[in-house]
Amino acid sequence: MTQFDLPAYLTNLVSGIHINPLYSLSGLLVGILVGLTGVGGGSLMTPLLVLLFHIHPATAVGTDLLYASITKGVGTVIHGFKNTINWMIVGLLALGSIPATAATLYAVHYFGKSDAVSYLITHVLGYALFVTAAMLLLRGLIHKLAKKRQDKAIEEHKPLHTGRRAFLTVLTGLVLGFLVSLSSVGAGALGVTALILLYPQLPTVKIVGSDIAHAVPLTFLAGLGYFYIGNVDLSLLASLLTGSIPGIIIGSMFASKVPEKVLRALLAAVLTLVGFKLVTA
Repeated sequence: MTQFDLPAYLTNLVSGIHINPLYSLSGLLVGILVGLTGVGGGSLMTPLLVLLFHIHPATAVGTDLLYASITKGVGTVIHGFKNTINWMIVGLLALGSIPATAATLYAVHYFGKSDAVSYLITHVLGYALFVTAAMLLLRGLIHKLAKKRQDKAIEEHKPLHTGRRAFLTVLTGLVLGFLVSLSSVGAGALGVTALILLYPQLPTVKIVGSDIAHAVPLTFLAGLGYFYIGNVDLSLLASLLTGSIPGIIIGSMFASKVPEKVLRALLAAVLTLVGFKLVTA
């Protein structure tokens, strides 16, 4: 039996990676928008790869999932140092999302790069963009609702963890696992909203931190699954990261100087149009 040479495999893998300036430029622009608005990169990057660069939907999703796991990993470290993560909630979400991710990856692997898989991914992605656009427009209202529910829950001394909430959190993870692993979109828009409704006692910063922390193992495992079945382009991934990491830094620096409401409305309109394009293609 031939012994597997891991160092040689990794060397060959890295040597085959080439940076495409056009992809890096796209990553830079998406990174700036993510830094300015806080919208997940998948909502912008995956549709861009599918519609503009005509990359197969499965490869676009798989590559974007690994891309998201790296960028969200940085966010998790920051939230961890700030103690703004509720690890119990992260664990409950993972109980639902990990099995759902495994089942979704099995289905994608079973059907391969067929027209049916392309159709399903593009349509799930399109409808996920509609939801993301709605969450962008309703962000202010959602935060007001969260504040009211938080004040009421604290006043009534409601317990943070109950059996019903645990079940609904696992169920939320199940939905997110299917949605994110099939489209790379949804963890932020749906996850944060669901957690706000389930855990009104928690401050919004802990909701966001817990959602980001859960997205790391979800996107990483889903991305590894896509890599295993051959649906990840490492040159594309490296090119996107080369542009997006400085882009996120730039966007974050100027976030406070840009009219957020106008930018959110414009971005919501773009996501809606792109979602419509995907579901009608």
